[in-house]
Amino acid sequence: MPTRREAGEGAETIAYLGLGSNVGDRQGALRRAAAALEAASLRIVARSSVYRTEPVDVLDQAEFLNQVLAVKTPLGPRSILAVALEVERTMGRVRRRDKGPREIDLDLLLHGATVLEEPGLQVPHPRLHLRRFVLVPLAEIAPEAVHPVLGQAMAALLLRCPDRSSVVRLETGVETG
Repeated sequence: MPTRREAGEGAETIAYLGLGSNVGDRQGALRRAAAALEAASLRIVARSSVYRTEPVDVLDQAEFLNQVLAVKTPLGPRSILAVALEVERTMGRVRRRDKGPREIDLDLLLHGATVLEEPGLQVPHPRLHLRRFVLVPLAEIAPEAVHPVLGQAMAALLLRCPDRSSVVRLETGVETG
């Protein structure tokens, strides 16, 4: 019996995922997450630089390392979410508190021009346009990508972003002392 495909699944689509870590080996976590995503039919076609970012909302925690990946995949948004949650689980993510410290955090930011709102999944990510730690690396690799709800390119959204938190590109992509 054939399996039921979700809408948007099958055709290759470019999706963007945000990666973040502020517990343990942060850079290693970003590398391992990217490798696990590629092993699950999410072919990486672009990687942003790695950025050191200050926490937003919950301030009493360590700085994050963040990165955005562009992936080409036949998977739809729900399937990508399932892959991301499985990668987080296998990498040992512990959900201590909402927006608190995490070994790895994977967020589906955009999936082509898909607009989807259901319990547990919103595409585009509902706070994408409000977060510099997402917009800076996303605009680095896809400045002309258009937010399918707001109708604006990522570079324009970054210019208008109300968030003024620190987002610093690691020059070599490797954190030093």
